[in-house]
Amino acid sequence: MLPTIADVQPTMWVVSESEHTSQKQYFCQAHNLDYRVLTKNDLQGFPDCDTEESSTPPAFLRKQEVGRKKVLVTGSFDWFHSGHVRFFEEVSALGELYVVVGHDANIRLLKGTGHPMFSEQERWYMVKSIRYVKQALISTGDGWLDAEPEIERIKPDIYAVNEDGDKQIKRQYCEQHGIEYVVLKRLPKPGLQRRNSTNLRGF
Repeated sequence: MLPTIADVQPTMWVVSESEHTSQKQYFCQAHNLDYRVLTKNDLQGFPDCDTEESSTPPAFLRKQEVGRKKVLVTGSFDWFHSGHVRFFEEVSALGELYVVVGHDANIRLLKGTGHPMFSEQERWYMVKSIRYVKQALISTGDGWLDAEPEIERIKPDIYAVNEDGDKQIKRQYCEQHGIEYVVLKRLPKPGLQRRNSTNLRGF
């Protein structure tokens, strides 16, 4: 049974200007809720919201997944292929999947000139479109732990990597912060060819 508004007993509904509707305002009036509309000035300094994700119903109207662990993966996901999707599929079996996409400057730092082929916004858009992904973010740190600020926000139970992404610095970080570290083998979906971004792009 889904939780209802009566179960949660909210006292306020806050929306942005783009989300404001008269129906929402009337609903609040009818149910004795405070209704607030935030302007662009009110939201200055906050990260931009994805308009598609902002249309998701409030938490109290969604079925809650009790006991599901948070699983985090990181990567460049530059030449996106079936191997990436297979990785997401396998990792999502461990819990709710959060993906942190490396920002452009850090990909160039780690992989050199010519990388990335696609911008961070394009790579983020591709990753978040995959049905196994609960949320996708763009990293804000640097180096092999460029996702550290996002890890601190998400607080994952598991950090999953494939064999290519296995780094000692990631292992040590997880040990220090009580995060389970999981390394998966790079195996294609049965019936599909194994794919590798480096081979696909030729360097």
